[in-house]
Amino acid sequence: MRQLIECVPNFSEGRDSAILKQITDEIEKVDGVKLLDADAGYATNRTVVTFVGEPEPVIEAAFRAIRKAAEVIDMSKHSGEHPRMGATDVCPLIPIANISMEECAAWAHKLGKRIGEQTNVPVYMYEAAATRPERQNLATIRSGEYEALPRKMTLPEWTPDYGKAHFNARAGATVIGARDFLVAYNVNLNTTSVRRANSVAFDVREQGRILREGDPINGPIVNDENGEPVRIPGKCKAVKGIGWFIEEYGIAQVSMNLTNINISPLHMVFDECCKCAEHHGLRVTGSELVGLVPKKVLTDAGKYFLEKQRRSAGVSEEELIDIAVKTMGLGEVSPFDPKKKIIEYQIEDATSSPLIQKNLREFASITASESPAPGGGSVAAYVGSLGISLATMVANLSSHKKGWEDQWKTFSAVAEKGQQLKDELLRMVDEDTRAFNGIMVAFGMPKNTPEEKIARTAQIQAATRTAIEIPLKVMELCYATLDIIEEMVIKGNPNSVTDAGVGVLCARAAVHGAFLNVKINSVGLKDADFVEKTLKRASDIIVQTDLREKQILQLVNERM
Repeated sequence: MRQLIECVPNFSEGRDSAILKQITDEIEKVDGVKLLDADAGYATNRTVVTFVGEPEPVIEAAFRAIRKAAEVIDMSKHSGEHPRMGATDVCPLIPIANISMEECAAWAHKLGKRIGEQTNVPVYMYEAAATRPERQNLATIRSGEYEALPRKMTLPEWTPDYGKAHFNARAGATVIGARDFLVAYNVNLNTTSVRRANSVAFDVREQGRILREGDPINGPIVNDENGEPVRIPGKCKAVKGIGWFIEEYGIAQVSMNLTNINISPLHMVFDECCKCAEHHGLRVTGSELVGLVPKKVLTDAGKYFLEKQRRSAGVSEEELIDIAVKTMGLGEVSPFDPKKKIIEYQIEDATSSPLIQKNLREFASITASESPAPGGGSVAAYVGSLGISLATMVANLSSHKKGWEDQWKTFSAVAEKGQQLKDELLRMVDEDTRAFNGIMVAFGMPKNTPEEKIARTAQIQAATRTAIEIPLKVMELCYATLDIIEEMVIKGNPNSVTDAGVGVLCARAAVHGAFLNVKINSVGLKDADFVEKTLKRASDIIVQTDLREKQILQLVNERM
């Protein structure tokens, strides 16, 4: 299982595309790294670059990009709306798959050490890679920005973690670390006033605002017994924010970093901005995401907004994303393309799921071709996905049926379970073909030496076992769909009872089709104990499926 990390360096250049290309070219030269996004902002004069890969090539690409940025960006001439202290202002590593935060932090230190030793750029470590508690927060390290560095570098407490303690006038300093997903999010306001945008930001961000006597904006500051300003906490934890004016758009924005989307998800922050803006006589007109986000950020938002409408959230991920984009106005200042803004869609190799990306005619045509894959296993999984899709449709129709408004939550929950099963079965369409291809690859391995023969045999057996496990999983998933199908026959919209009936026929066909694959692939496996247990499990599913199909079809006929 490959370890994957994401790297999101922020470069202090957002206006000169030629300079940016020199930096991103360095990233793309490294094999094993995929450049996902380069989001340039003219007003901020800053570009957020996102790339992903296994740790070793990611660190190599990050080193080359930081080194190149130090050569081509002159911080002594830089200006922009966003706080910054270096040509590469910050470079976080983010765990994506099969890697811990601690491992990411260790890789961050390898990168920081190399930058410090092989370039003239001082490096500070932050977040999970911080060398001391006071350096965990990026804002603390960046306090005073680039302009404060000449004095800062002379102070013992600001000795860099790597590199020499001297002021690099051209490149400034760089902050490197490891952290969880950070969502950079800007909310658009119907004002040009930075002061009013800040009033919303102070209400929303965790740090809140300083308490003032009388006038909350101009009144004298209220201090505590230690002489420190008293703060009024903001509405959203794990959110940092300020107000600024973006000349490019002609509007003021609340610019935020959501540092923990489990504590303060995107949709909650958007809603709080709307409430706080209205309190100050303003309106939110839209918003924008800077860089990429995990798919869950938008699907969770879509569910939230549908539930506020008392509508079923059990719709496809594409529909959930669409409602989130429209509700939050994510396309107001620039087009929003989910395929380019969602991490999972960007990481997904174009060949990783070739079948489910095809249209109906393409899928039928490739199945009917002379190629042995896709075959019966993939078709069985697809038929099963159609069966649960029909039952999910009945649940969604039932949630919107006139007179059944009080049951919408129940049907929405059923539809969500149906969508999960549908998506898992669709994934199995390609998994089954990959399993078959795995066997073909194993048979094609060299067998000239005794060692090669042993390795080839072991690989054939491993691939054959996978080719048994996949259709068995399809059988289990299709059997699980029967609970939802039966529930929709009994409780669902009576006008759609035959749709649920077709769903049960699909489920039975899929179970029997997948069983044929389990049996044929079991012939080639030498592990007799595994084969015996698997065939027993599969046979039990067949018996139970046939029994339940008859029961459900009887219910369908009774309700017609």
